[in-house]
Amino acid sequence: MQALILGKKDFNQTLGFWIEQLDQYDFVQLTVKPFANSWSLGQVYMHLIQATHFFIKQIQVCTSGNDHIDKEAFADAKAMFQNNEFPDLLLEGPPSNAFTPQPSSKEQLITGLTQLKDEIEMAKDQISKSQFKGKTKHFGLGYFTANEWMQFAEMHFRHHLRQKQRLDDYINRLHL
Repeated sequence: MQALILGKKDFNQTLGFWIEQLDQYDFVQLTVKPFANSWSLGQVYMHLIQATHFFIKQIQVCTSGNDHIDKEAFADAKAMFQNNEFPDLLLEGPPSNAFTPQPSSKEQLITGLTQLKDEIEMAKDQISKSQFKGKTKHFGLGYFTANEWMQFAEMHFRHHLRQKQRLDDYINRLHL
């Protein structure tokens, strides 16, 4: 897993890793939470699926016009893109993260991730064919291009591998 965190940059490979990992869990393991106000592993998966749908929508907006072309990402975001990873910190996302639901089934997660694979491929195609260079605003990191949203989406999956490891350790301690 460490090699994936540090070295892999291909979205399909990163997404494939998350899909393959689902094989080792039953539904109880996916929904157990270490603390009342923390996420289960299933909620991490739901968050990744929901957030990536949002990122894909941003890509669609960026590739359909030249809005905000003169705007920039903040310095923190530029450093993240340069390093191709999030900082090794516990980050607080937007307030909407508090409403991340538990999955209704393991199959829901498999289906959601598999659909993302197709949507990511369509978004890559859209980026490669677009004449537009628009940007949209990330809530805390400034303005991103379509390519930056794509990179951000893949980095986001890798960032949550650290959280996944902490949850795996918790699940293993419970012997579920």
